[in-house]
Amino acid sequence: MSEQKRIPQHVAIIMDGNGRWAELRGKERYEGHAAGVEPVRASLRAAARQGVKYLTLYAFSTENWGRPEKEVDALMELFCQSVVNETPELIRQGVRVRMIGERSRFSEKVRSYLAQVEQRTAAGETLTLILALNYSSRSEIVRAVRRIASRSAAGELDPESIDERTVCAALDTAEYPDPDLIVRTSGECRLSNFLLWQASYAELYFPDVLWPDFTEAEFDRAIEEYARRDRRFGLVK
Repeated sequence: MSEQKRIPQHVAIIMDGNGRWAELRGKERYEGHAAGVEPVRASLRAAARQGVKYLTLYAFSTENWGRPEKEVDALMELFCQSVVNETPELIRQGVRVRMIGERSRFSEKVRSYLAQVEQRTAAGETLTLILALNYSSRSEIVRAVRRIASRSAAGELDPESIDERTVCAALDTAEYPDPDLIVRTSGECRLSNFLLWQASYAELYFPDVLWPDFTEAEFDRAIEEYARRDRRFGLVK
C-alpha cells in the first residue's frame, strides 16, 4: 500500500445483489448476473486508474452449487462467454487473470476456458485479477491443513516449526498479499466464507448499492472511505 496516496494494494469484492436487482425489475435472476458484467469492467478500469495492484472478485462460492440448476448453468455459460469476449481487452489493459478455489467440480469446458484466459493474460503487469471460483474460505483452510499435515507426516516439516507463515504458504492465496480493503455490495454486512484468514486486518466497506449498479464512481468512493480509515493492526499511533 502507498502510505502517501492511501491507496490499497489489494481490493477484494463480494459481488452481491444480482438476484435482487433482477427481481426489483421483474427480470429473471440470470439477467441480473448478466448485468453484473459491466461493474466488473468498471471495477477493473477504476482499480487500474487508482493504482490498485490486486483485485479479487468473489465470483462463485462453493455454496452457490445449491442454487437452482438453471441459474447455475446460466452462470457457467455467462462465465465462458465473458472469457471469450473480455480477454482481448484484458490483454490490452495489462490485466493478469488468476483463480483461487477448486477447479475439479467445474465442467471440462469451464476448466478449459479458465486455463485459456490465464494463459493468454499471463504477461499482464498492470493489475492481477483474482477470480474466486468454487471458493470457500473454510474449505481452503482445511485443504491447507491437509497439505501441512502431509508434509509433517512425511518428515518434511517439524510440527513445532509451524507458524502463521506456514499456513499462509499453504493457502490458495500464497502468492498474493492479504486484502487491504474488502467491499461487499448490496448493504449486507458479512463476509460469507470469503478470505476469512486473509481478512484479519482488512478494512471492511458495505455500500447499499446492488452489484449491477456498482460503477467506477462507486469504486472510487470505496477507495475514499479506505483513505479515511486509521489502520493500526492492533497497535497504537
